[in-house]
Amino acid sequence: MKYLSVIQHTSAEYLGLMEDHLEGRGIRFNYARPFTEDGKPPDVATVGDGLVLLGGGPWGSAGTRDVPTLETEIALARACLMMSKPILAIGLGAQILALAADGSVETAPLDFSAAFATRTTEDALNGFLPKKFPHIIYGRDRAVPPQYAKVLAEDAQGRPAIFQIGDNAFGFTGHPGFKLAMAEDLIMEFEEAPTDNAEAFTNLRAMKRQVEDALVPIMTGLIQLTGWMRDD
Repeated sequence: MKYLSVIQHTSAEYLGLMEDHLEGRGIRFNYARPFTEDGKPPDVATVGDGLVLLGGGPWGSAGTRDVPTLETEIALARACLMMSKPILAIGLGAQILALAADGSVETAPLDFSAAFATRTTEDALNGFLPKKFPHIIYGRDRAVPPQYAKVLAEDAQGRPAIFQIGDNAFGFTGHPGFKLAMAEDLIMEFEEAPTDNAEAFTNLRAMKRQVEDALVPIMTGLIQLTGWMRDD
């Protein structure tokens, strides 16, 4: 049975709808919560069969409000890349993956938006990535993948929405399993919140079914490419 180490940066943001897809395939996962009193990121020796880096709400990585464990997590992601351990990185996690892979980040204000992204290559995620799919962002700053990365999808502004490093590391600038309640809880968890949330909440409510439907092929492709269902 495969086991994943998941680094959570806030109480409110977690795997969301992705949990059911992992549990349904018998893939175990454990949350590490460095923001708690006794919490800390896992060591590379205890990562297991893959590393998942989640979003961070108002935490970023470009210098405005960096997540406190940024350097430790960059080093951990870099070690996983060197060891060919699969990585799934979401939001702030995608920024950490980009930095670990010698990419960079751009400063951007805290944003909450629910729109769509478009596939850039037909073989993305083993051919399972939908041509158009929900792209939900709650966070600050933006990942800039290295030039050698493969961009699998772009957002409405033509920026990377999903990128791939090597064979089995994937950065999602939005959260493919985002839930409405996560946004509500993030706003309550922190004093800092995005402005003009009404449109994002309206869009997210309207695309609930589309998020669920798109996640099915996305998780199928991810799990095939990461080998999380394969007996090694």
